[in-house]
Amino acid sequence: MHFNLWGTPEEAKPLSESMLKLLKPTLGLSPKPATHLNLEDITLTPSKLSESDLAELATIVNPAQISTDDTQRAPRARGKSYPDLIEWRSGTPITAPDAVIAPGSEEEILQLLRWCTENHVAVVPFGGGTSVVGGITPLAGDHRAVLSIDLALFDDIYDVDETSMVAEVGAGLTGPHAELLLEEWGVQIGHYPQSFPYATIGGYAATRSSGQSSAGYGRFDEMVCGLTVVTPTGVIRLGDRSPASAAGPDWRELFLGSEGIFGIITRVKLRVHPIPEAKYYEAFSFRTFAAGAKALRLVEQTGTGPTVIRLSDEIETALNLSSTSNIGAESPSGCLCLTMFEGTKEHAAARHKETRELILKNGGRSLGENPVRIWEQGRFAAPVFRDALLDAGALCETLETATYWGNVEKLKTAVGQALVDALADADTMAIIMCHISHVYPEGCSLYFTVVAGQTTNPREQWAQAKKAASQAIIDAGGTITHHHGVGTDHASYMGKETNPLTTTMFSAIKTALDPAGILNPGKLQP
Repeated sequence: MHFNLWGTPEEAKPLSESMLKLLKPTLGLSPKPATHLNLEDITLTPSKLSESDLAELATIVNPAQISTDDTQRAPRARGKSYPDLIEWRSGTPITAPDAVIAPGSEEEILQLLRWCTENHVAVVPFGGGTSVVGGITPLAGDHRAVLSIDLALFDDIYDVDETSMVAEVGAGLTGPHAELLLEEWGVQIGHYPQSFPYATIGGYAATRSSGQSSAGYGRFDEMVCGLTVVTPTGVIRLGDRSPASAAGPDWRELFLGSEGIFGIITRVKLRVHPIPEAKYYEAFSFRTFAAGAKALRLVEQTGTGPTVIRLSDEIETALNLSSTSNIGAESPSGCLCLTMFEGTKEHAAARHKETRELILKNGGRSLGENPVRIWEQGRFAAPVFRDALLDAGALCETLETATYWGNVEKLKTAVGQALVDALADADTMAIIMCHISHVYPEGCSLYFTVVAGQTTNPREQWAQAKKAASQAIIDAGGTITHHHGVGTDHASYMGKETNPLTTTMFSAIKTALDPAGILNPGKLQP
């Protein structure tokens, strides 16, 4: 990816004239010309590492795998949140890692972490750089410098057990690269978050990622059978003996969602499945979001087995349909539900039939397969429009949460109202959209997209809106994050997710594995 865009410059897509005509009067947009998009226009903080530091590091890894060049430091200085992208445009100096290192083995990482411990240098693990919660921001904490440890060389398929349907893959593999390599064995992971083109296997594990096919294959952490993790105190391999055990706590859970603060994940052993023979698609419309949510709950609790099932609220439905010309002559009102089924022809067809009957019985109206196919084709291209929205003078960001089914309406209303009120205080109109994209028998996620006119201080504008929404999530009984992770953005709310005793346990584990606190300071911990 380009350091200050979601994707590459070639992927950039301007807003259509019809979309601009809709948004300008609605949000009062004032176009803001894109600035500081070239590296030569950016000021990065200079490296604080000395020549002797670099010479010592060169005894651990090949000097060619060490860089203090801005072309390497800039892409690892920030993630891809709205505040990150706005900061690149601000003209202010950007804090960057003091060096980027790409080790090629667990032993090299171990030696690097020990050197950093002895020399008071912090470490930020780096995969695809797609964090939207400040997860890769190079914070030094009490340390004198920061290294970005890039996992790019951990890019192999180490083993595929075709009998057990388990594969051990490198943490530095991107989603597409991993799927391409696994195709040789006729298997796939089937994990497709919106960051899929760029995010890595290690990042999926470290943040408990959830993809569009979570209804069928589960969250990424549910796919993990084993891990290799390098900590400053040693290398840990987990899950080698069996997929499940009663021999004490499951230590894999300690590192899943740990965001690099306990150790650096280098390999992941995963459940895989055969590449599907067939896919079936069908979209439905519900009169209300509540009716659609009820149908999704019944589908999941009955276990009819869609691979993908998601529900957009009325506003998101209207905007999605208005931008799609070939859904059909009739643009349905209400809430759009998308379903997809994959597997063998017989199994996928049977699950499609059972799900379809249940949805129709509970108020759904079939729209055919075309809306789902259109959504699938444009799924991974959608984030690049955020850069165009910023150029048009818009605020554009997302946030997500999850709760039990019985609390969905309360939580959705509370968060939506908090966003509307906070943005109204900034004298801006706003469009607040919401969808359910991940479901469980007990509950679901709620994913909000916010578009508003920018004020003269867009970072503070969003900070206040995010603060209001986060407090509403806590007050209404939701979790502060379902799959984006904690990073810096949600760290202050972690005390609400835990309690003093679990916080003490957390700190004890951190001390045992990383006594000098060099691993990703300022992230995750309450």
